[in-house]
Amino acid sequence: MDAQPRHVVVMGISGSGKTTIATRLAEALGWVFAEADDFHPAANIAKMTSGTPLTDEDRWPWLESMRDWMTTQAYSDRSTVVTCSALKRSYRDVLTQAEGRVRFVHLVGDTDLILERMKTRSGHFMPQSLLPSQISTLEPLEPDEQGVKIDNAGTPDEVTDLVIDQLDLRSN
Repeated sequence: MDAQPRHVVVMGISGSGKTTIATRLAEALGWVFAEADDFHPAANIAKMTSGTPLTDEDRWPWLESMRDWMTTQAYSDRSTVVTCSALKRSYRDVLTQAEGRVRFVHLVGDTDLILERMKTRSGHFMPQSLLPSQISTLEPLEPDEQGVKIDNAGTPDEVTDLVIDQLDLRSN
């Protein structure tokens, strides 16, 4: 594998396990971790908290700030693991503009399990009522996109190991 910094974006609908898997992946690889939710402006959080889905116009500055953060990390020779719903190809296209190699891990899972996860988590602003809009917006990875689709059905350690194997990150 080349020596340039790399970025892994763990993507999927809310409740799919992005944060759990991404934090474990960052720890296993020794890479810098970032939670996409931390890049949202207050107006976006207020909209989602009130149950209003974000528009593309709401998302562009958010995605661009993540892209720019990833680039800053790359310029400092640091690889990253980032969580981001990245529901549409156009959103992923913004993230792939970051300096370094960007790959995606699309976490998928049973909708009932995802709803159960959303019910039991605390401190998150995304209401369950927005899950249908996320599901209808989701555009799966296309064959020309760099990434893998992973079923988040095992333990967090098993899924993290699968991601590392699927992206061939063990030797890095």
